Formats: sequence, C-alpha cells, structure tokens
Amino acid sequence: MSHPDYRVNLRPLGTPRGVSSLVGPHGVGASPGDKKSKSKTTRGKKKSIFETYMSKEDVSEGLKRGTLIQGVLRINPKKFHEAFIPSPDGDRDIFIDGVVARNRALNGDLVVVKLLPEEQWKTRKLRLREVTWHVQCPTGSKEDAGAPVIKDENTFTSQDSRVLPEKSLQRSAKVVYILEKKHSRAATGFLKLLADKNSELFRKYALFSPSDHRVPRIYVPLKDCPQDFVTRPKDYANTLFICRIMDWKEDSNFALGQLAKSLGQAGEIEPETEGILTEYGVDFSDFSSEVLECLPQGLPWTIPPEEFSRRRDLRKDCIFTIDPSTARDLDDALSCKPLADGNFEVGVHIADVSYFVPEGSSLDKVAAERATSVYLVQKVVPMLPRLLCEELCSLNPMTDKLTFSVIWTLTPKGKILAEWFGRTIIRSCTKLSYEHAQSMIESPTRRIPERELPAISPEHTCDEVHRAVLNLHGIAKELRRQRFADGALRLDQLKLAFTLDHETGLPQGCHVYEYRDSNKLVEEFMLLANMAVAHKIHRAFPEQALLRRHPPPQTKMLNDLVEFCDQMGLPMDFSSAGALNKSLTEMFGDDKYSLARKEVLTNMCSRPMQMAVYFCSGALRDPAQFRHYALNVPLYTHFTSPIRRFADVLVHRLLASALGYRELPDVEPDALQKQADHCNDRRMASKRVQELSTGLFFAILVRESGPLESEAMVMGVLNQAFDVLVLRYGVQKRIYCNMLPLRSHHFQKVGKKPELTLVWEPEDLEQEPVQQVITIFNLVEVVLQAEATALKYSAVLKRPGTEGLLDPQDQLGCGDHKEEQD
Repeated sequence: MSHPDYRVNLRPLGTPRGVSSLVGPHGVGASPGDKKSKSKTTRGKKKSIFETYMSKEDVSEGLKRGTLIQGVLRINPKKFHEAFIPSPDGDRDIFIDGVVARNRALNGDLVVVKLLPEEQWKTRKLRLREVTWHVQCPTGSKEDAGAPVIKDENTFTSQDSRVLPEKSLQRSAKVVYILEKKHSRAATGFLKLLADKNSELFRKYALFSPSDHRVPRIYVPLKDCPQDFVTRPKDYANTLFICRIMDWKEDSNFALGQLAKSLGQAGEIEPETEGILTEYGVDFSDFSSEVLECLPQGLPWTIPPEEFSRRRDLRKDCIFTIDPSTARDLDDALSCKPLADGNFEVGVHIADVSYFVPEGSSLDKVAAERATSVYLVQKVVPMLPRLLCEELCSLNPMTDKLTFSVIWTLTPKGKILAEWFGRTIIRSCTKLSYEHAQSMIESPTRRIPERELPAISPEHTCDEVHRAVLNLHGIAKELRRQRFADGALRLDQLKLAFTLDHETGLPQGCHVYEYRDSNKLVEEFMLLANMAVAHKIHRAFPEQALLRRHPPPQTKMLNDLVEFCDQMGLPMDFSSAGALNKSLTEMFGDDKYSLARKEVLTNMCSRPMQMAVYFCSGALRDPAQFRHYALNVPLYTHFTSPIRRFADVLVHRLLASALGYRELPDVEPDALQKQADHCNDRRMASKRVQELSTGLFFAILVRESGPLESEAMVMGVLNQAFDVLVLRYGVQKRIYCNMLPLRSHHFQKVGKKPELTLVWEPEDLEQEPVQQVITIFNLVEVVLQAEATALKYSAVLKRPGTEGLLDPQDQLGCGDHKEEQD
C-alpha cells in the first residue's frame, strides 16, 4: 500500500496548479543549459533521459519466468547515484548504478529490475558493510520507540572498508517498473532562483532543492512561492519548505512539484520535526469529526452491565501497571497470585482496544491507515484519538477497565502448568514506574515507605504489591535464563534519552538508556503472552493467523562478518542465534574496555540482521519461514500493545474469534497479507522518524551545549579516515585525516588488520611529532562540535596526551521507554 496523500495538514502557499500547467518552453522540467535535455528527435520531441516503464503484463510474465527481480530500493544517502536492492537468494545486493538506471524510483519504492549483461556489471570492492539506514537489528530495537539508535548515515555508505578491499564483479541492474511508490513523494528543502536569469523558465519556475539528496531537484511554479521570493530570495535562504513531487517525465532530469507549505527556520525543532513527519508520510492531522463520532459520546463512560456477564471479573485481584514515569497510554498490566501449592497464577492483562474500534468504522479505517503510533523525543503522534489512548483504553489505576487477558499457572521456575485466555474486567491498584519496580527489586527485604510510591487502592497494600513484583521478578529471571539457554539472541545497542527544558523544549542533557531488571521483568511476560497468543490463533486459524517472523541474517553480509572476525582473531560463533548470543555474552569481561568492545561488535553483528515483519500464515506456505530467528521460536505475534499498533488490534480480533466471542470474518489470506505489508511499511517509517527525531535533538544539544567530549572506540579503519562509536552518547561518526593537524598519515595492513598511523604536528617547535596508531578496537578521545550548517556536527580526534575528559559513566542514567523484544 502506498503512502496516503495527507494534504489536509498542509497550508498551501498559493493556488494549487495541475501538472499540465507546469510545462515550460523547453518541455516538462527541462534543465536550462542542459544540451541533452534540449536535443530533439527526428519527430521533434525531446530525447528521453529515462526508459519507458515496461507494461504490467510484461512485468508479471518476467517475474514468473525469473528474468525480472523485485525488491525494495535503497539509495545510498551519501552517494545518491548508488542504489541497491536485496538479492532474492540472500547473496550480495544487486547494484543499480546512477540516476538513469534508477529510472525515477525513489528510496523505499518496491521496484522491478532487469539484470544487465555481465559485461556491464560493475567491478566493486568487497566490503564488510554495504547497507543503508534501515538494515538494523530488530532484536536491539524496542517495542516502545523513544530512545532509538542514532545512526550517522556517513558510517553506512557503501564506501565502508573494514578490511583491505578486494575486487569483485557485482551484479548490476536497471529499474524497469515501480510496483509500489512507497516513498511519500514529499520532501523538505530550500527554494532557490534558477541560475539562468535570461531563460523563460526563470520567469515561471523556482528550483526546490531537497535536504535529502536521494530526492531529485524539483521545479515549482513561481505562483506557488511567496510573493516577494523573486525580489528577496535571500530572505528565504534558511526557510524550510515542503514540496510534493507531482510528476517526473522521461525527458527531464528534474521532477515537477507543488510547493505545499512553509515550515519555518531550518534548525528549529518544530519545523524540522514537521518536515520529518511529512517526508515519511506520517499522518499527524487532527482526527476528523466522523472518526470522533465513533467514540462513546456520553462521558464519563462506564462499562455496560452486560459486559460483566460476558467477562471474567478480576477487579479484586492485585493487578498493576509498570510503565515509564511519563507514560499516559497504559496498555498492559500484570498480576501474580501465590497458590497454596507453591506455584503462581500470573496474568498479563491487555487493554481491550478492539471493543472500542468497530470493524469497518471510520475509526477502524484511520487506525488501519496510521498503523502505529509514532514516538518522537518531545511528543507522540497517536494511532488512536487521545480519548481512547489516555482514558477509555488506558489501564489507569483505581478505574474499571475492559481487558483481554492471558493467565497461566506457573511454577517458580517458569514452567507452564495451565493456560487461560479470555476477556476480563480489571481495576489496576496502582501505576508503578520502572523506577518504582526497580527499587522494589533492589530492596527485597526493606519496607518501602508509602511516600516513595504512587497511590495504592485501599483494597491492597504496599507490601502486597512489593511481594508480587518480587515474585514476578523471580519467575522472569527463570524465563529469561531458559530463553537464552534455548537459543535466543539479543543485540542491545546504545540509545539516548533526553531531558528537555519545560519552557523552550530544547534538550538540556542526555544519557544512555539503561535497561534494568524492571524492564526485563515486563519484557519476559510480554514475550510469553505474545508467543501464547501466536500458538492459539494459529491452531484455530492456520490459514488466517497474523504472525510475526524474523528471517535469518543475510548470507553474504554474515559471511563477510565471519571473515572479519577471523581476521581480527575474534572467536565468534555465528552458526545460530544462540551461538552468537553466547559468544557475545561470554567473550567479554565487565571492565570499561571490554564493555566498549562488546558495544562495537554488537553493532557490527546487527548489520546482517534483517527486519522482523508481520505476515499472514496462509500467504506463506513454508512453515519453516514462520520462525523468529532472534527469539528462536516457531511462532510469534504482537498482542500486547493494541493502543499503539494496529497489528495487535487485528490479533485481538483473531483471538476473540478463536475463543468464540465473535465470528471470523471471511477474509482471504492475500487481503490480510496486504494489511500486514502496510503495517510493516508504517512500522519501518515510524522507526526511521524516531531515529531522525533523536538525531535532531542530539544535533541541537551539540549546538547549544557543545563541544561535547567522550571516549570513543574505533569501529573501522580506512586509508584516509576511520569510524568511531562515541561511547557516552552512542553515536557513530567518521573522522577524516585531512581535518586534523597532522604532518602525515599512513595506511597499511599488519597481518590482516588495517592500521592507520597518524603523525601529529607538534604544538611547540621544540617538541617532537607525536605518532598515534589507529586500529579497530582502539580507545580514543573525541570532541563533538557543531558545524556552520544547521544541525551538522563533526567528531574531532583529541591530540594524544590531552587530559580533561569526563568519565563516560558519569552521564549514564535510566531510560524511560517500554521494553519488549521484537
């Protein structure tokens, strides 16, 4: 499903013009002075730059015969002429060289390509990493986004050279068809006047230059531009605009567009944030009156009497939530009741969102289209109206709530003796934060004063809640131990959380998100519930279950990583998820250097990993592909976050049908797969938006509070530069030799290890030059400092022997986002 066109959000700058009105005297979008664009054919038409797309029939036939290949287009963010699609066999990516070969497709589009003859394949260097932003570890990403990994895209370009390059032929192709235009066709950027003031184009069009260089430059009618733009263009030099591509003709280097909105000044939080949301097709508009009319109108809303006869009443049980201290959409609660035989009755209680979202309603349709809530640093773009997210569905304390529960009888070791699914009514007795639960875990025998805890309902005591948390913690530890013993993998990477100024909204500071026992407690029971529900709905509906699978790592990239580890003398076992987890867990100590090296290697191990995706069981015929690689389980789904994920709402409906609460609608597997694909697309966009939001705030923090100092570990060595992981902040940066006061630098290979020798210019004429050897896993000291360009910052290597660094552990703190492995 392609991204919707949310024009209701945009305040037009001028009267919208149809594409037909944008044809200039040199043809559509012709570039002034571009001889190729102006050349004529014998029929008097302009010469085409791009090939005409193949017909749907020919594409369909070619895909069946295997002469054509489809895949999602990835464009190198730092070298926009380079693009790739994944190889269907998991081997090395297929290379698409140049804008012409890309044939007007944009980043993220689902395209069909035709391989070029072998003599036209490119000779390229073999590299360990040849990925773009979205190839990242699904097991290291958290279910509640807000502390996503910051990725410096410069680190992920296809120019990376972690080992001495070798020559290799890479299959090359050209785009012949766009199956789905998944890119929103919207871009943020800047307006400029055309260079040739004497051309007729100059009097009709302005040039829009996107901030993202993967998007083409765009002609926009001057009628859509601010009235004084032509006379005062410099006044708009730092103004961000949104432009939408309306067309891109075969005979034009540039696209045609419509200027949609002026956002504000570049480098400011809200204009930049709105630009990010628009570029990635996130609907942040207010919910329509038609949607809001689907909600209960008589407030305050109370549970109808008939629901009490249809549901199991758990209101007297000791049930509570554990969430970030700032959370307002509480969609999961826990309970743990000791039994006389020494076992426990443990419950996971999830907000019954599907009760409030009638199938086929306007509310259902907008939730399905949004598919996910988007968590930015400073705010949330909700999937559902706030009345639902924060009141009707949110499991707020001391209020009767409708829930869907999974209840087990568990031994203290976590063995499942019995299992029950059903609709329930609960009354949470308190709202614990992760900090509250953590203090209970860390002080098992101390009676925590009531003043240190949130209010608890009169029917339950602080001690009762404390005991329940400790019992859940004990069982969760056993579940976790057994999970990893059974071959699960977790790749945790450094993530940032920010403290914001309440008045300005600017970041005051940041700390690395800390994943603690209270987070692990919640995660284990969410995983247990998701796995239980996956088995339940698949048994009931083997052809219509909405599940979540995680494919194994990409073969070629994994083989490159194995070779790299061999060259570095690292005894890593990549034979399975469990073997990899064991290698990462057992290889390193707990000293500062070992922990930093583990972070770097974890980051490298995340690169070959593929994204976990939703799918319909009836649309994927091979059950072996159902598996979740990282969790190492045969079936998994998402059930525990229906307030913020539409996939969970669909799973709730399936579970309700499996339990006989409702009839199963007659939905074909292909239709459900289409919904799954859309959920995957929106989830991918959401993750990228969250990463960009974190990157935006960190860049502003460097600008406002920098320079920032930190230790860093070398991740890769090239002949003119090297990459580092900045340990205090979890960001990755490339440091260029020509930006340092060096007398000389020399690259060589010592054995199989790349090594860069830096010779520093002495600060004093009487001193000798200082030599510094840079190799992978070196610890170095760096300074992050803002550049003149808005939101750009660079890492500068500190001269060896310079003192004054703070301990990187000083700024470590606790995170505030829900944890649940993907």
